[in-house]
Amino acid sequence: MALAQAYETRARLMAAFDLPESVFEICIIKVTGDAIQDRPLKEIGGKGLFTREIEEALLDGSIDIAVHSMKDMPVEQPGGLLLDTYLPREDVRDAFVSLSAKGLDDLAQGATVGTSSLRRRSQLLAKRPDLNIVEFRGNVQTRLKKLSDGVAEATFLAMAGLNRLDMTDVPRTAIAPEDMLPAVAQGAIGIERRGDDSRAAGMLEAIHDGPTGQRLAAERAFLAHLDGSCETPIGGLADLDGGSLRLRGEILRTDGTEVFKDDMTGAIADGAEMGRAMAATLLAQAGPDFF
Repeated sequence: MALAQAYETRARLMAAFDLPESVFEICIIKVTGDAIQDRPLKEIGGKGLFTREIEEALLDGSIDIAVHSMKDMPVEQPGGLLLDTYLPREDVRDAFVSLSAKGLDDLAQGATVGTSSLRRRSQLLAKRPDLNIVEFRGNVQTRLKKLSDGVAEATFLAMAGLNRLDMTDVPRTAIAPEDMLPAVAQGAIGIERRGDDSRAAGMLEAIHDGPTGQRLAAERAFLAHLDGSCETPIGGLADLDGGSLRLRGEILRTDGTEVFKDDMTGAIADGAEMGRAMAATLLAQAGPDFF
């Protein structure tokens, strides 16, 4: 997936500046989050595990730009780095993946479902407290093998990832946001750079997608005010309609027993403020002992 996102970024830069592929070098950096597959992310350091080594390479000049899945990005960047370029957003929805069932309602009582996402785990338990949820990490092929081996009867992936990898053969059903609110920034690719690199800034400006940036400004402000991390089940999604922005957000208890939701619409320019206001509203509803 990381390579697919890097290739897309390269292709957009090539097209924007009429450059040959040979002028770009794609550097593969192994990150801790991918190296450790046997434990939940919250036990080994959270979202920063997918960015730390890459950002260190940016800061020491080993690379010029870093391509990220935005749903993996902490809301704060290290000093000297900026994250202000986004590619057009892909499908934001989650995908229900199973070799035998078409959807959540088709699963038998007490069925085993695999997921590494605390958000998905909590959302599942809120809908189906009877389900047995097990830890499920690894790439798409690894997860499909686990399904075929009977480790679980179903799992969840991001539609964006399946689309970018052109994996049309994966048995999946897209889940509407009304039924499962996606992770903040799901489906979006962000490109990080050094703050003092004017050449990179100029090139990236040419491929930045404004509407995606507007949507993420609201979603990430919501996440930031909640102090969101891999230990917090949070869903959030902003959509644009003409000159207005609709923001939906929710926070959940990890066992799914309580869900607090909100839905706001306002001017696009007020997206970040809407995100902060929604977070404050949900925190007040949930109470000081929620997190």
